Amino acid sequence: MSVSLVPDQPVFMDTNLPLFANLPYKVADESPEAIAFGRKEIDLALHEMPGLEALREEYGASKPLAGARIMGSLHMTIQTAVLIETLTELGAEVRWVSCNIFSTQDHAAAAVVAGPEGKDGQPVFAWKGETLAEYWWCTLQALTWPGDQGANLILDDGGDATLLVHLGAQYEHEGPIPAVSTAGSEEEAVIIQILHDVRAAQGDNFWRPMAAQIRGVSEETTTGVHRLYKMQTEGKLLFPGINVNDSVTKSKFDNVYGCRHSLVDAIMRATDVLISGKRALVCGYGDVGKGSAASLEAQFAKVSVSEVDPICALQACMMGTDVITVEDALEDFDIFVTATGNYNIITADHMSRMKHNAIVCNIGHFDNEIDMAGLEAMVERGELEKIEVKPQVHEWRFKNTTHGPNGGGHSILILAEGRLVNLGCATGHPSLVMSASFTNQTLAQMELHANAESYGKTVTVLSKELDEKVARLHLAKFGVNLTELSQEQADYIDVKVEGPYKPSHYRY
Repeated sequence: MSVSLVPDQPVFMDTNLPLFANLPYKVADESPEAIAFGRKEIDLALHEMPGLEALREEYGASKPLAGARIMGSLHMTIQTAVLIETLTELGAEVRWVSCNIFSTQDHAAAAVVAGPEGKDGQPVFAWKGETLAEYWWCTLQALTWPGDQGANLILDDGGDATLLVHLGAQYEHEGPIPAVSTAGSEEEAVIIQILHDVRAAQGDNFWRPMAAQIRGVSEETTTGVHRLYKMQTEGKLLFPGINVNDSVTKSKFDNVYGCRHSLVDAIMRATDVLISGKRALVCGYGDVGKGSAASLEAQFAKVSVSEVDPICALQACMMGTDVITVEDALEDFDIFVTATGNYNIITADHMSRMKHNAIVCNIGHFDNEIDMAGLEAMVERGELEKIEVKPQVHEWRFKNTTHGPNGGGHSILILAEGRLVNLGCATGHPSLVMSASFTNQTLAQMELHANAESYGKTVTVLSKELDEKVARLHLAKFGVNLTELSQEQADYIDVKVEGPYKPSHYRY
């Protein structure tokens, strides 16, 4: 997508950065030490990511992604660095942003920009601790490629890049852009502002040509997939989407097994609080909630869950886990974890009633499962004090409650400001878990690059054949020796000898 650079253009909001900065990249630390640290961790991670390693071996020579221009919006971690460099080894050009203001590992970003052996790096616009304005500025930079060609594929996590393109194209078609004052949240206000500023700089035919070049998106998360299906239902989807989130080898590995590892890792790094014996509530018992409950149970916490879905609630019962409401837990529980994919699960009123120094964190949906806006409003009214303990760990001290020390106000500890705690306070899921997710992403990008037009404007899950392929690529790491069906056995259960072995509706 070519961009008309505007001389002496004003900076975007409070970023001190021109809207179209024409920068080759922007990261926090380009020091030799950061680059060397990042490169060493990338090398170590690759060994733990056998799926991506296998795709490099299988497709590295044929370059199936030659001609692909992939804009990636996904947590800029060491594991993502391995994904980026796998995509480039398969022939793609790549530009990248993080999809979360706290999740970037700055040494990973530095190493990707420098490139393997210090050359041929990829543009990255990401650093840990971005403001919301900086975050959306970064997204715009990654979407606007130099020259006359723009991205033709998006690799998304949470749907923000897809959202910005769709909103921009929608308002160009309709004419007016809503006023910033109509925004329902701080982040929505930033999005509307960037759309206004782009129109002022580029006119009213910027986003539609960009959208026309994009052949498809592969989406990593439940939230982003929900957005895609909603746009499809409403007839607003501008290009096909592949739902990576619901591949079994993504949803189980990332959402269940990844959270099982990384939730307590984040809580312990952030607080050093003993988890054993503490009462913990996990809000939501879907895949993320199941992994989170298992994570806490492995530390011998006394875990309960809250649920609206009777099937998930029954599953919790079958695991011997109490199903209660948030209100039931407020006075006695020590740790609260949101994992629902919804919003306002834990409200400011809830937190005003929690026991002193209760820990509150989110591993589910973006930043609004916990009512951070409600807390900020209390700060503005003088009812609450926000105290930074260390980056991404804050004490919120209530001034008007009486169940704190000596009958005074109590405090709670909120981790990662309500955003994903495992990425804000730790390093996310381990490499082997992300290998399964990112192998799915790479296969999805290959499929879209080869066959996007055949999908129409629909959302599709990767085939069962590819899902099983992803699993196969990881079995050697665990020393697995698979049983092979005879032809007679395969015929008996009506499958092929080589698979797939389960129907698409099978629930693993």
